[in-house]
Amino acid sequence: MLTSIKNEKVKNWRKLHNRKDREKSGTFLIEGFHLIEEAINSNWQIHEIILQAGVERPNWALENNVVDVGEKVFQHITQTKTPQGIAAVVGFNEFKKFGGKYVLLLDRIQDPGNLGTIIRTADAAGFDAVILGEGTVDLYNDKAIRATQGSIFHIPVLQKKLSVEIQQLKRDGFRVWASALTNSKDFHTVRTNSKVALILGNEGSGIGTDILGLADEIVKIPIYGKAESLNVSIAAGILMYHLKG
Repeated sequence: MLTSIKNEKVKNWRKLHNRKDREKSGTFLIEGFHLIEEAINSNWQIHEIILQAGVERPNWALENNVVDVGEKVFQHITQTKTPQGIAAVVGFNEFKKFGGKYVLLLDRIQDPGNLGTIIRTADAAGFDAVILGEGTVDLYNDKAIRATQGSIFHIPVLQKKLSVEIQQLKRDGFRVWASALTNSKDFHTVRTNSKVALILGNEGSGIGTDILGLADEIVKIPIYGKAESLNVSIAAGILMYHLKG
């Protein structure tokens, strides 16, 4: 059992809180029974499971490399307020391509909670992939992962240059929708196609003009009350479910 926070393995786990160290190692840290079980069931590579002393080892952990640690060590590596005493080091699963007819593209989403919620909603709505453009918050950010509630392991999430990807999607027969408030049409009035790529943008500044200019349709969700706008994850949910309806 590891009991010292100065242990080299413990130091390496702690480093996974930082994006550059995650990218360097090609791994990230997840916490909690649900997330780890989802990762295992989705056949993601589990490098090791970290189990706090006194926490019962679940059946699905028996065949994995389990490292027992003291409470002090687990508290040192945890990023949750009420940790369950179980964590895992997971390898990146870098998707190169995807299939299907419904794709979500995200331009410079900054809030990890929004990113995770959007991925979870895309999974629930039956979208086939999520593509993250440059400037979007790190997919493997702890808050983003928790907000996906395991959907990060269910749906392909790719990191691409959006301007290039949109052109390819068009060549593949996709109609490209962009969500924006200006020069836009009520989304209810726009005819949907069998293959649609939906773009959503930054929480404050929206979709960049270079990306917006590539869209076939610019749509908006009508605001009936006095709110200035909708949260981007809410807007994503409304539009995705409309397109799949």
